[in-house]
Amino acid sequence: MTTTITGSTTAVQGAMARVDSQPVSLGRAVKSEWIKWCSLRSTWAVLGAAVVGMLAVGLIIGFNTRHLTGNQDANDLASSAPLQGFFLGQLLIGALGVLFVSSEFSTGMIRSTFAAVPRRQPVLWAKLAVFFVITAVVMTIATVVTFLVSQAVISQSRPGFSLSDPGVWRYVLGTSLYMVLAGVIGGMIAWMVRSTPGSLVSFFALIFVVPQLFSLFGSTGKHIAQLFPSQAGEAFTVAQPEAPHLSPGAGVLVLCAWAVAAIVAASITLRRRDA
Repeated sequence: MTTTITGSTTAVQGAMARVDSQPVSLGRAVKSEWIKWCSLRSTWAVLGAAVVGMLAVGLIIGFNTRHLTGNQDANDLASSAPLQGFFLGQLLIGALGVLFVSSEFSTGMIRSTFAAVPRRQPVLWAKLAVFFVITAVVMTIATVVTFLVSQAVISQSRPGFSLSDPGVWRYVLGTSLYMVLAGVIGGMIAWMVRSTPGSLVSFFALIFVVPQLFSLFGSTGKHIAQLFPSQAGEAFTVAQPEAPHLSPGAGVLVLCAWAVAAIVAASITLRRRDA
């Protein structure tokens, strides 16, 4: 009996010695988050809906403006017109950012994640990196294709715009950047709120409700509303944003400031609160 137990113990120890124990690193955390992204059908579904929404709105605008009439809005005829699907895209990408984070809290998987990565901060950076890269690539392709397809529809009936025209690349890449950063802000809100419904409500309030409330308070309120993400984004994604508005460069800086502030706040919250 002693011989059998000793032999079993030796076998277990030998098997454990062969296990490749690797330290936690940011690269391995990124790989883990990539696997989580790929395993969740909801992430691809929401991202796909954003792409389809962009294309659908672009085609509708192209079809409706292929003939010039006297009652068309100026923004519907501008070079940025086909990209107005970002009004829907910002909601979907923002919701995607929320779900990518909050889903782990709602299922309790976050405890396993933090057990595997006790320092926690690499989890935040890994999720941010995976989300940013995937959405940036996909939405940039979507905005370029949307612009080209819409202009192809328009050019069948009248002259349209091309990517080489002044300001077009700013609208195309700016639209993608705005949606991606809106998603980053949504994800950081989820790190702080940790509830999917609460995070979504907070995100929608920040993007839509609060700026509109400020706009009700005269010129001062409208100037304050410019400093919120949605109106800062419009400053560099729309050819003729509503007045008053920031300059395109200022709009980019304000939006990036919101994203950085959200990341810092989420990082601080993550260090101070338990899972």
